[in-house]
Amino acid sequence: MSGRTYLAFDLGAESGRAILGTLAEGRCFLREIHRFPNGMISLFGRLHWNVYALYEEIVKGLKLAAAACPNGIESVAVDAWGVDFGLLAPDGSVLGLPFAYRDLRNLKAMDDFLAKCPRERVYEITGIQFLPFNSLFQLHALALENPGLLAGAADLLFMPDLISYFLTGRKTTEATIASTSQLIDPRTRTWSPELLAALGVNPGLFHDPVPPGTVIGSLLPALAKETGLPEIPVVAAASHDTASAVAAVPARGDDWAYISSGTWSLMGLEIPAPLITPRTFRRNFTNEGGMGGRIRFLKNVTGLWLIQQCRKAWSAERPLSYDELRDMAAAAPPFRAFIDPEAVDFLNPPDMPAAIRDFCRRTGQAVPETPAEIVRCALESLALKYRAVLEDLQSVSSRPISRIHVIGGGSRHPTLCRFTAGATGLPVVAGPVEATAFGNILGQALALGQIRSLDEIRDVVAASTDLAFHEPDEVSQWELAYSRFREIAPA
Repeated sequence: MSGRTYLAFDLGAESGRAILGTLAEGRCFLREIHRFPNGMISLFGRLHWNVYALYEEIVKGLKLAAAACPNGIESVAVDAWGVDFGLLAPDGSVLGLPFAYRDLRNLKAMDDFLAKCPRERVYEITGIQFLPFNSLFQLHALALENPGLLAGAADLLFMPDLISYFLTGRKTTEATIASTSQLIDPRTRTWSPELLAALGVNPGLFHDPVPPGTVIGSLLPALAKETGLPEIPVVAAASHDTASAVAAVPARGDDWAYISSGTWSLMGLEIPAPLITPRTFRRNFTNEGGMGGRIRFLKNVTGLWLIQQCRKAWSAERPLSYDELRDMAAAAPPFRAFIDPEAVDFLNPPDMPAAIRDFCRRTGQAVPETPAEIVRCALESLALKYRAVLEDLQSVSSRPISRIHVIGGGSRHPTLCRFTAGATGLPVVAGPVEATAFGNILGQALALGQIRSLDEIRDVVAASTDLAFHEPDEVSQWELAYSRFREIAPA
C-alpha cells in the first residue's frame, strides 16, 4: 500500500501495543505489530510501574516496525495514561521506579493536602476533578514519605514523556498529559506557582508544556542503529491516551458527548475554553487539555476495570474470554442489583467479584453469585452511572446533546453500548475501537504537516472506520432501574 506510515506506541495499565498506521487517499489503515503485557508490581508494599520492562518492549516494537516497513517510517509517538510520572537525577538517570496511581498511600495524601489548601481553591486554580491519585496528591505523598527522593530530583517527566526521553535524550512535557496533574491552570496552560509552593516542590522540576503536535527530537543514533531504523522524528502527539482518543471521535458539530471506554470511562464534552464554576466544582468535573487547543470537559469514572479484575479473579479456576463474559451477561436476568462504580470498594480490591457481592449485600440488594450475574450487575451499573454523568453535563452546560459517541475498547462491547443507549435514552455511535491509535498516528501527521486540522483528522477516522449504531430500547425499565440506582449511588 502506498502512503505514509507512522508508528504509535499506546501504553495502557494492562498492556501496551505498537501500531503502524498508513495514511493514504484520505484513509488511515492500522496494523498492530506488537502487543506486550503491562501491570503494576509491588515492592516493599508499594505499587510501581516497571518502566525498564516497558522500554525493552518498545525497543522490540521499533525493531519489528523496521522489519515491517522497508520503505520507511515517518515518525513515532507515545501515548499513555495520565497522572503518573518518573523523577530524574541531575545526571539524567531515573530515580527509582515510578509509583502507580492505584497505590493506596494517595488516599491519605489527598486528605492531608486538602486540610492545608482548601478544596475550593485548588479547583478554582485547576478546574480538575478530585481523585486521590492526581499528580498533585502523589507529589504530596512523596513529600510525606520519600522527601529525599524529591530533594534529589532534577526533572519530573510524565510516563509518555519519560519514554520519549529514553528515545531522544530530550526532556519535554506535553500539554495534554500535564493537564491531568491538577497542577496546571487551564486558562494560562502553565504550572500553578501557588500549588507548587503549597507542595514545597522545586518549580525547576517542571518543564513548560508543549502543545500536541510538537516534534521533540530524533531517535538517538545508538537506538536507531540497534533497531534498524533511521533517526526518525519522535513526536509529542496528544500524549494522554484519552486526548488522542477524543481527537479521533468521528463527529462534526458540537451536539455530542463522548465516552472513552476502557479501563476507565471518561465521559464528557469537547469545549473551546475551561468551564470552572461553583456548579462544576460541586459536580466534580474536570478540564483537561485536548488537541487543537480544545478542552476535554469530562468526568473520570471507573470503567471496564470492574470486568478486567473479575476476569482476573476467575482466571485460575475458569479462564473466560471477554466475549464469553459479554455473552453470559447479555443472557443473565436484568436489573437485579447495582453497585456504585465510584465507591472506594472498587479502587483496587484483592477480589473484585467478592467486593461486588459485598457491596450488594451491604446495600440490601439481591447478591449476584455467578459470573454472568456479577458481570451483568457491573455493566448495568456502568450504564446507569453514564446516565448520572449525562444529567450532570446537561445541568452545568447549555449545550444540547443528541447522541453519545463511545470510543475505545468499550465500543466493541455491544452489550454495554446497548445498555448505555437504554439508560441514557440517547442513540449511541460505537467506534472506533482504536481511537487512541488513530489520534496518535494522525496527530503525528498533523505535526509533520501531512494533515491540516483536527476536523480533517476526524474526517479521516470516519472514512476509515465501520461504526455501529445502538438506539435506546426498554427505556421505561431503565427509568425504574435508574431510580433504584440513585438510592445506592447518590449524586
